[in-house]
Amino acid sequence: MPHTAYGSPAGRRWRALVVAAAVGGVAAIALTPGTALAADPSYRTLTSTSNPDWMRALPDSRSLASISIPGTHETMAIHGGSLTETQENYGDSGATLATQLNAGIRMIDIRARISDGNTLVIHHGAVYQNANFDDVLNALGAFLDRHPSESVVMRLKQECTGEFGSCTDASGQSSFQDVFDSYRDHNAAAVKHFWQKSTDRTAWAPTPALGAIRGKIVLAVMNGPHGGPIGNYGLAQFADWHDGTSTYIQDYYSVANTGAIATKRDQVRRHLDDTNSGDQSKMYVNFGSGSSLFAQPYQVAGGGGGVQGVNPFLLIYLNQGTDVHAEVHRTGMMMLDYPGGGLISKIISFN
Repeated sequence: MPHTAYGSPAGRRWRALVVAAAVGGVAAIALTPGTALAADPSYRTLTSTSNPDWMRALPDSRSLASISIPGTHETMAIHGGSLTETQENYGDSGATLATQLNAGIRMIDIRARISDGNTLVIHHGAVYQNANFDDVLNALGAFLDRHPSESVVMRLKQECTGEFGSCTDASGQSSFQDVFDSYRDHNAAAVKHFWQKSTDRTAWAPTPALGAIRGKIVLAVMNGPHGGPIGNYGLAQFADWHDGTSTYIQDYYSVANTGAIATKRDQVRRHLDDTNSGDQSKMYVNFGSGSSLFAQPYQVAGGGGGVQGVNPFLLIYLNQGTDVHAEVHRTGMMMLDYPGGGLISKIISFN
């Protein structure tokens, strides 16, 4: 099963929708975007902040592992309804990504399908997101050309399994890694901006210092459709990044209902505590996202059923001092749905 926009395997999610339709006609309702909760500094206010050059103040010697980085989960997922969409829509192709980068997002989560002509197109499950991998690379390249002090970390995943509810890769094409290598070697933005050590399929890269990756795209990992890493692309510490939670990664993506959002909040909090008490030479990735038929991404992020969402909880937690909980001196990489400008800026402030 693919690890989809909120982590939930696409086939499992769509089978659940079919069952729900059979017993009560719920699926049609679930596929219609619900009314979002009111925007606030933590949620659905991406453009309320602007942080295009925030890495410029950090020393070149600073390890990537020590930097607190705001990120987006399923970065390009802006189409398909409330079960599929995870980000505010600021336009197709690379426009939404460009808006996120200006706000301060520096880790992105890209899911791609192999299409005709050995090309990659951006999907969430069966839903094409009106963007191609060229759009992603060109938006990143244009941003980094204007802001050469910055670096962007990318998680790239092959989305399609061919199973019900997922997409199917086009037939007769090259392997995912061969198609990626073609972009790496021929797309002008990729040639100029990928950090070469992270895109060598034969050897994992060490965790870099910022000086080595300014103006660069760092490939953190390339995941296959069932979650395991493809080849040796990316950073060595993510060699066991599989579907869901792995070493240094919190991604408990199944949130059964709105009441279970409280459990997801606690999982985020625990991993944040581990980020601060654990190995300081390692990068920690913390997914604030989660979903099910009865707790959709916008509800997990913003709140639903009278239960506080992950985003407002996280902003409150980060604003509290040591009189309330253990010290937070770094957040790691926070992968968020519908992040608000206040939450993005708060994560950046820990640097």
